[in-house]
Amino acid sequence: MFPPLTDVVKSLIIINVMMFIGTHIAGNEIKYMLAVFYPASESFQPFQLITHMFMHGNGAHLFFNMYGLFMFGVPLERKFGPQRFLLYYLLSGFGALLLYMLIMYIQINYMEMPININIPMLGASGAVFGLLAGFGVIYANQTIRLIIPPIPMKAKYFVLIFGALELFLGFSGMDTGVAHFAHVGGAVTGFLIMAQWGLLRR
Repeated sequence: MFPPLTDVVKSLIIINVMMFIGTHIAGNEIKYMLAVFYPASESFQPFQLITHMFMHGNGAHLFFNMYGLFMFGVPLERKFGPQRFLLYYLLSGFGALLLYMLIMYIQINYMEMPININIPMLGASGAVFGLLAGFGVIYANQTIRLIIPPIPMKAKYFVLIFGALELFLGFSGMDTGVAHFAHVGGAVTGFLIMAQWGLLRR
């Protein structure tokens, strides 16, 4: 029913689950130390640029990200190979963070919005959205069905719908507690990598 796990995807899932269990036992202080803060915050540390991608707020957050990592990561790792896939995954995560921080910078310095810079961001969602974008490019016409929504559709339409939804929620100003622009940043970075690798020409 499910394809076997590939090496990098399996390792990423194990690391995320172990980090979740470890920080749950250690307490929120460790969890938020490993999440990423806006650079102007006193809580910001350079290592957070990496560690935030392996932290999750709760079990549901972890489950859905790992489900996405499995569903989109396995076929992409088979397509790219382990090293190239890991590079793609990490770059998507960094791209997600970059756009998220850039939007915060604009909101704080040019829009004078009351942004709390001491609220951290955490999770693998940005990198997973990069995988979603890559899957939508490589397997555009493959029909997929997620848990939410349980509706079968072609991958290319799924990517466009989710991308539009994340943009809408990001610009809506609604405080959903979700870093929507990080999701957009991960997907955009994925598309840019696809273009750099010459995979958009098809």
